[in-house]
Amino acid sequence: MPIVTVQQGPRTVELKRELVARITDAFVDAYKIPADSVQVWIQETGPESWGSGGKLTADN
Repeated sequence: MPIVTVQQGPRTVELKRELVARITDAFVDAYKIPADSVQVWIQETGPESWGSGGKLTADN
C-alpha cells in the first residue's frame, strides 16, 4: 500500500481534493493497483513555520 506525504502551505479543500485524486490516479496507472490501496497524507504548515534562504516564508 503506497503512502504519499505532501508537505505544503495551506490550500483550499478543493485544491487538496484535486491533488489527492491526481496522485491516486498516478499510482493506479503506474503500479496497476486499486485506488483504495493508495493513501495520501497532506501536512500543511503556515508561512510563519517554515523558511527558505535564511528567512521565514511569512517575511517574503
